[in-house]
Amino acid sequence: MALEVPSGYGLGNRVEEMKPLEDARYRLRLAIGFLEEARQDLSLGRWRSCVDNAQLSVENSLKSAIALWGPIPQTHNPAEVLAEMMDQGQIDETFREVVEKLLSCGEELGPDVHVRTDYGDELSGLTPWEIFHEEDARNAVAVAERAVGIVQDLLESLGREQGCSPQG
Repeated sequence: MALEVPSGYGLGNRVEEMKPLEDARYRLRLAIGFLEEARQDLSLGRWRSCVDNAQLSVENSLKSAIALWGPIPQTHNPAEVLAEMMDQGQIDETFREVVEKLLSCGEELGPDVHVRTDYGDELSGLTPWEIFHEEDARNAVAVAERAVGIVQDLLESLGREQGCSPQG
């Protein structure tokens, strides 16, 4: 898989290039938004929707990390891209442990979960609403919270190194 992605890829008609920290912050805001919706869905007993939003939160958390070291591709499997970046030495070894924790979240709530929340299990004839239950939803929210927390810590750490707040 080639990681050569044109500037602005996945940003609609936008052609100007964002700065890595800005891209990462934007994706983190998306991840937080989807996490909040997942929490709302959990409180309302909407298990499928909760898992779907938690998966999108993890996906955007991974894309936030990717933005720090390269362009963000349009994919529902950013863990694969982030792992490849690490294997190719694009990510400094000092971040290996943090990235591996984030990759673990991506493995738990990866593209297979995205497909099942949207389409169910066609082979078994189960709809998404028949597949996901309260325990699945609670676990998904916990994974998304972990992923968002990892990226928040990463951005704060990098922001301090650059002498600025990652939120500002």
